Formats: sequence, C-alpha cells, structure tokens
Amino acid sequence: MTAPTSAVDVNQPTLQPAAPTGRRLSLPVLMLVIAGALALTSIVRLITGANGITNVSQMSTALELAVPIGLAGLGGLWAERSGVINIGLEGMMILGTWFGAWAGFQWGPWTGVLVGLAGGAIGGLLHAIVTVTFKVNHIVSGVAINILALGATRYLAPLAFVGHQGGSAKQSPAVESLGEFTVPGLSGWLRDLNNQGWFFISDIAGLLGGLVTNVSWLTLIAVALVPATWWVLWRTAFGLRLRSCGENPIAAESLGVNVYKYKYIAVVISGALAGLGGVFLSIVANPFYLEGQVSGRGFIGLAAMIFGNWMPGGLAIGAGLFGYTDSLNLRGGSANVHALLLLGALLLVIGAIWLAIRKKYTGAGITLVVGLLMFTWYSVTNEVPNQVVAATPYVVTLVVLALSAQRLRMPKANGLPYRKGQGK
Repeated sequence: MTAPTSAVDVNQPTLQPAAPTGRRLSLPVLMLVIAGALALTSIVRLITGANGITNVSQMSTALELAVPIGLAGLGGLWAERSGVINIGLEGMMILGTWFGAWAGFQWGPWTGVLVGLAGGAIGGLLHAIVTVTFKVNHIVSGVAINILALGATRYLAPLAFVGHQGGSAKQSPAVESLGEFTVPGLSGWLRDLNNQGWFFISDIAGLLGGLVTNVSWLTLIAVALVPATWWVLWRTAFGLRLRSCGENPIAAESLGVNVYKYKYIAVVISGALAGLGGVFLSIVANPFYLEGQVSGRGFIGLAAMIFGNWMPGGLAIGAGLFGYTDSLNLRGGSANVHALLLLGALLLVIGAIWLAIRKKYTGAGITLVVGLLMFTWYSVTNEVPNQVVAATPYVVTLVVLALSAQRLRMPKANGLPYRKGQGK
C-alpha cells in the first residue's frame, strides 16, 4: 500500500503535513488588509461622530472580552490538530471557572489559576479517554462533557460556597485580584492622541492604548500563548508529529509516532487552555464564580478557531472581532452599533466589487443588495434597538463564518476514528 502524499518524515521538524489548499495571505498583505479596515473604520467614525468605536476604553474592554474566547479557541485548535473534535470546550471552561474560584478564594488567585487549569485538563482527559481509547463519537462525548460539567458544578457549588462570606448556592466568595499593569507614559500619551480625533492616527492610538492600559497579568499570558502555540505546533518535531496525527494517523504510525499518546497530550492541553479561559472569567473578568457565566463562550471559541482556519493567528483575529462587537454592549452600545451599520454596508459594497472583479456575479449581486439594505437601515434610523445591540456579536460571528467558509480546510483526519495498527 502506497503511503499518501501527506505522509512525512516526522523526525524532520522542517517538513509539514498536507499543506492547506488554496491561496493564503502573506503577512504584508494581511497587515495591509487590517490597515485598510482600520482606515475605513476611521472614516465611519468621522462621518457618524461615534468616537467610542475606537477609543482606548472600548479597545481595553474588547481585549478583556476576547481573551476567554481566544483561550477556548486555542484549546480547540490543539485538539483538532491532533484529529479530535472538541465540542466539550464549554464544559471545560465551566470546570475552569468553578475550580479557579474555589481554590482562589481560599488560597489566593494564582493558586486558583493553577487549579482551574487543572480542572479544565481533567475535562480534557475524560474526553480523550472516551474518544481515543473507547472510540465514542467525538460530538457525543463533547456534549456529555458539557452536561457533566454543568451538573457537577451545580451540585458542588452549594457544598463549597454556602457558609462563606459572600458565597451562595450559585456564587463563590470574592477572589483577590491577580493585579494589572499600565505602561507608564505610553498609556497616557496614546490616550491623549486618541482623544484628538484625528483620522487613522487617533484610531491606531486607541487600539494600541487598549493593549497597554489596565491589562491583567493573565491577559498577558493568554496573548503570549498564541505565538507560543504557533511555534510549538509549526516549528518543533513534537508539533509536527502531533499534526500528522490529525492529517494521517496511519502514515504517522508507520513512521513510529505513538498516535494515542499525542492525541491524549493534545486533548489534555486543549482542556487546560479552555479551563484557563474559565479561570479568566471567574478571577479577572469577575472576581467570583457565578453559575452560567461562561454563556456559550466555549462554542464561540470553536467558531473563532474555524474562522481562523485552524491557525493561531486567524483564531486570535476571530476572537478579537467577537470581543470587540461584544464590548459594544457595555460602552455606548446603540450609537456605536448604529455607526457599524454604515461600516458593514461599506464593507459589503467593497466585497461585491471584489467578487465582480473575480467574475462571481451572483455572489456579487447578493452582497451588493445586502449592503444597500444595510445602508438604507442606517440612513432611515438614528439608533438601533437594544435587542440588536445584544445580538450583534452573534450575528457578526455567523456572517464571518459564512463569508469565510469557502477557504476553510480542517485537518483531514479530524473526527475520524482511529485504531492502533489499523494500517497494517
């Protein structure tokens, strides 16, 4: 039997399994696209007067909201690059919130971080046992993990929190802060520059200011995990072997890779990262555990991972996009979302022109019609209902996934059952 072309020598870390098909944006082109989007946003800000869409506070809040989603997405990336679908990210985040707060209020916030991370890893280990060893359908296992985590934390919360000051059957006592930092001088300078309201420059200042103002130490760790994940998975022999398990486990086994071991490692790391996202919610975003505080972020993290085409950088952009739109709920929601209607209309018109240039006339026509309808909505209204503001992050997630669907390529063996020695 001839090995598939995706098979590689796993002892050579410079080789890569089954490169994704289709054209990929180079870094300079990607930076140019981001700069263009920011310039267009600046134009919309000047036209509408909605200065809140790029101010420092808005960007700082967006970063805080993006972190747990990004950590969940990173967890999904690790699991799915090894060939295991992880729908259980939501449950692993729930475990992280509970264990983090439980240990945090008793022994300090950093202990809470470690214990919450371990709680998520336990969820990952359970998922690995069920899917890798017992070959249970990955979706079924993930849903079961979500239900188990929700039930377990709901049962344990009254036992652990009732009787302590500030604790109840649905809420933990307060956890001390991990601390945060602001870059002295630079933060104030960027805020002043942002307040000037200049085209493009003030918007860049607002974006950068949000990254250096009142930033939690756990946020810094989470941001660092994005390039660290890329380096481990794409620049080490370990990462190459792990990814080969998600592309062609039979070929990987023929080259001496212990596929079971790498799948277990990946899924446990996946759970730990999701648990760390839960810790962020119960120690940084809120200084306590609260039942229901994950609120679907595990699933949104999975969507961010898919939008990012199973790559850390794309995942981070997807998490940032959702975090930004979600932050509109907290700061000037109605006015800012109304301004974004104009931004969306302009982006759709540009997209229609691009599709027409590529001779995709049907798609171009539909996109243009939707863009004109959105512009009409902006023109005939002065604000949007609060229900629309609340739904904006989820609508944006669905639209982005729909528009990016044609270029997506998941690992070839993702979700497929594998038995040791099946290629012999």
